[in-house]
Amino acid sequence: MPIGGRLPTCLTTAGITLVELVVVVAIIALMVGISFPAITSGIDSLRLNAATNGVVGFFNTGLNRAERRQQVVAITISKTENEITMRSTEPGFVRKLEIPQGVTITHIFPELPDNLDAPRSFLLYPGGTVPHFGVQLMNRRNVERIVRVDPITGVPRVERVEP
Repeated sequence: MPIGGRLPTCLTTAGITLVELVVVVAIIALMVGISFPAITSGIDSLRLNAATNGVVGFFNTGLNRAERRQQVVAITISKTENEITMRSTEPGFVRKLEIPQGVTITHIFPELPDNLDAPRSFLLYPGGTVPHFGVQLMNRRNVERIVRVDPITGVPRVERVEP
């Protein structure tokens, strides 16, 4: 027998309506649309920073190899292949640094007036003076960084290019 002489009624239903679902999806789409440019800009900046740090490390490796192993090291920078190659007098020693996607080599320093796109090679001699050379990198948003090797200290440094 029911309590109080009445039958219990369960008219409540669980769940969401289609209108509520559409409103939530629209809010999420709006948030993604607003934040997407900031996220892609951040990713482009991270790629440029990673490429810049990679070039600095690669140049340091070449400079250290020339001094510590007393070997001539050749660094070749190619704009068309978007990579930097290191070779030494040790047979079979070749290292390549591929620049990440979305970042390109735009200039090789010092610039030569005759063929700007030709690969350039720089020799690092053990105990010798370090040549003044460098590269300029640019991401998709036209943000640029220059990595130059200082001939006095022999240390690569990063320069920001202001628009």
